[in-house]
Parts: sequence; C-alpha cells; structure tokens
Amino acid sequence: MGGLDEGMMDGDVAYMGASELRAAYRTRSLSPVEVVEALLDRIDTYDGAYRSHVRVCADTARAQARAAEDAFSRGGEPPPLTGVPVSHKDNLWTRGVHTGVHSRTSFACVPTESATAVARLHAAGAILLGKTNTTEFACGDQLEHGDTPNPWDAHLYSGASSAGSASAVAAGFVPLATGSDTGGSIRAPAALCGVVGVKATYGRVSRRGLVPLSWSMDHVGPMTRRVEDAALMLQAMAGHDPSDPTSARVAVPDFGDALRDDLDGVRVGVPLGHYREGLEPAVAAAFEASLEVLRSLGARIDDVALPSAGRLAPVAGILTMWEAFVLHAATLRSEGRRYGPKARAHIASGAFQSAADVGLAMQLRTRWAYELASAMSDVDVLVTPTLPFTALTRDAWVDAPPDTSWGTRAFNLSGRPAMTLPCGFDERGRPIGLQVTARAFDEHSMFRVAHAFEGATPWHRYRPTLVDAAPPLRADAMMPSVARGPVLDEVRVEAERQDLPLDDTDLARISGLVARAREGIATLRTGSTLDVEPGPTFVAT
Repeated sequence: MGGLDEGMMDGDVAYMGASELRAAYRTRSLSPVEVVEALLDRIDTYDGAYRSHVRVCADTARAQARAAEDAFSRGGEPPPLTGVPVSHKDNLWTRGVHTGVHSRTSFACVPTESATAVARLHAAGAILLGKTNTTEFACGDQLEHGDTPNPWDAHLYSGASSAGSASAVAAGFVPLATGSDTGGSIRAPAALCGVVGVKATYGRVSRRGLVPLSWSMDHVGPMTRRVEDAALMLQAMAGHDPSDPTSARVAVPDFGDALRDDLDGVRVGVPLGHYREGLEPAVAAAFEASLEVLRSLGARIDDVALPSAGRLAPVAGILTMWEAFVLHAATLRSEGRRYGPKARAHIASGAFQSAADVGLAMQLRTRWAYELASAMSDVDVLVTPTLPFTALTRDAWVDAPPDTSWGTRAFNLSGRPAMTLPCGFDERGRPIGLQVTARAFDEHSMFRVAHAFEGATPWHRYRPTLVDAAPPLRADAMMPSVARGPVLDEVRVEAERQDLPLDDTDLARISGLVARAREGIATLRTGSTLDVEPGPTFVAT
C-alpha cells in the first residue's frame, strides 16, 4: 500500500486535483504545460504495465496546454477547468480522435463531433489527455488491448468496464476521467481502485455521443481522486441537452454549495438485509467505522428496509441485454463475427428473452422504484458498501467473475444518483468503497455527505506504488469459457429466424445465459398480476 501524501515531493504533481492545479496556475507556481509534460512522462514510464489508456493524445494535450497557459497569462477568470487534464472512456465520442469501444465493428470510428459531456468539459477548459481502456461495448472482453491491472497491485483486477479510467486516476496518470455506468461500471472499478466515482441522476448528464449498451440504464459520469473534483466535473457536464431525448429539463444547482464539513441535521439511512449480508470481514469493519464517522459529523443514522434490493440481478440482466440487442441487432447481423465472443453472446442473448419476461422485469423495476422512494421518504441519503469484497486477482476473476454490480445495479434501475468514495483498506492493502445514494436530482445531499466524510478520514491521501511491468494473465484467460450444457432447440431456431451469425459455441453460451435469466426471473413471479404497470419513467419521486 502506498504511503500518506505528506507534502510536495518529486512526482506529487501527478496527484494534484483540479482545485489544486487551478490555484497553482493562478499563482504561476505551476503551468499547464509543465503538468501535461509530467503526466505524459508518467504514462510513458508506467502505463505499459497498466494499459489504462488505449490512446494518448500527446500533441492535442500539448497544444491545449499552451492555450490554457495563454489564458492564465491574460488574467481574468478562465473557465473553471482550464488547464486540467482529462481522459475519456473509449466509448465516448471525441471529435477527430478514434473512439474504439474495444471493438473491431463499425461502432469503432473517428467521430465528427464529441459527446455532449466531452464537449462541455472541453468548453470548461479541460485538456484532452487520452482515451481509456474499456471492455468491448462495456459488456465484453478485452482481447484487442488487454486487461487493465489494478495500480494497488498489478496482480489484481481493476473492475468493470470503466476500469481504464479508474486505474488512470488511481495511478496518477490523469486527475479527471469520464466513465459510463449501466450496472455499476463507474462505481465498481472506482471502489476497487480507491477513487471517487459518480453516477448522477438519470437524465442529469447527456448520453449523446455515448456508444450505448442499455438506453434506460446508461449513465455518463466523473471519476476523480477527490469529491470536490467530482463536483466540479459534474457541474461542467450536467444540464439539459436537446439532442438527447432522455435529458432532463431540470435546473443544475451549484454543487460546490454542498461541500461543507459537518452533517448537522442530515438523515442517513442504512439498508437492512442485502447490503449487510455476505460482506468480507474487512469490508464490514470499514463500513461500521464509516457509520461512526458520519455520526461524529452530526448525521442521524436510521435503519431502512429494502427487501427487494438483493433480488434485482435478473431484472437488470434481462432489461440490459434486451435493450442491447435492440440497439445492436442490425450490426450483429451484418458484422456478427467481428464482435468478440463474450460481447456477441451477451448482446445476442437479448434476442431470446420472452415478451412476458421483459414485461415482468419492467413491472418489477417500477415496483422497486416505489419501494426505494418509500424507504427514502424520511432520510436524505442511503449509505452502503459499494462492493462486499475487495479486488480479486486477475486470474481468479477470469475463472469465477464476481458480481461487481452487487451494490450498484439497484440505482441504475431506479435512476437515483449514487457515488462511491474510499473508506478504508483491507489487511492486504486493497481499497474499500462506501456508496452514497440520494433522491432523484438531489446530488447536493450526496456530495455533502461524501465531502464531509472525506474531510474527516485519511483514505483519499493514500497512493499506490507503481511498477513498470505487470504479470501477464494466463494465455487462455481473456477467452470466455464455453458454457456447459446443451444448446436449447428454441435458441437455435430463433437464431436462424433472426438471421444471426452464431455458431454452436455462441449458441451454447447464449443457452446458458438465457436459462439463468429465466430461472432468476421465475423466482420473482407472483401468483397474481402485479399491482403496478411498467411506468413511462422509472424514477419515482
């Protein structure tokens, strides 16, 4: 585990946040050009081991750094992120820069425009440093560029599809990064890498220019080392976008107003059941210690009931893959063999979900939204562990993938804002994350609790010790194993009917995925018609 940051030493520029950089630029004690060169050198030295970036935009970053330096030399008040480097997950369009989505399909391209969130960060003065590694379409493998080891230990897994951004921020390669989150892909890797990750309310940040996975659960959000920086990023990214039909027409408050040091009068709910069960001892201990910190800051802690929280995996799985297939159907038919085997199977599995099961999943999501709204009626935020475990080794993850959406998928289904921040380490030096969730469009309360907790604890000040070479995965590790069991006859017939280019290996994998989805959703059926209809929106306020 790295040591506590106790002052400015050689290399500390790598761990300066946006606010610190801006203050240094104003006093001329540091320049954007110096910062960019330092980060490019650091990436060149270490990122061959971590593969957090798939593309480094060195020339662009240098040109934008010179422009930022000129802006500060002219005086006045440049935009709030002027001169602060940012890297974008490689499923977000960046104008004139290849967006690969870790894919060989035509979804990989050089866009003629940037994603709205990317463009807004650029308008706020942020410098494009590069594009970060992701799984194919945020649900597949990493055959093209390799996986992303964890900066805290290169033997460890970095998390779900935003692992490149989480690793880059944790390793001090970049102070700010963007991620996307469909079931937890911002928050899970952020927790495993010991950084801050934010999924705002659905509709708060435009999805325009995000290569989609699931339109009703995809979110774009910030990944940083400090809560204050996440608030600054979200301030720049948020707001209505007429080019995104799901973008909310809700005013964006000043998130900086939430950054206070006390929690007097704040009501914190702690869910019983799922979020307290099956925790590794170190996670349980860190969570209990975190509750004591919140109490010491003035918060009132109350238990709340969320009986459905642990039964949402089949709901999220069915809806995600069904929506993914709808979005990818034409490309799967024309370019199916260009998809990696894991992405092809997972996305194609959406074609085999029954209308009854999809409808039931929609009903259950609506019921969950009302359950969550009721549970939060008397509290300002919920706090939970982000994950019940710390990072596994990369080989162990391949052999038995953990449920990295254990603590997060519930808030994609409901659209509620949620964030993770560091709350400790286990005995092996592996980070532990605390999740804070708020009511719809009340990111203010979420940031207030997170900022006060961060200020009262040391966890954000720890730094990993990097290596210049990471141990390789086993030769077979990146290839998904073939699902055991027969190919379902109906799967084969439906694949032929839909003209999907799937071989027997694909069909075996898909049959396994479909069977598990059906078994899972069957356990949630009731004997009578549910008393809720699938709503036009899933955020109950």
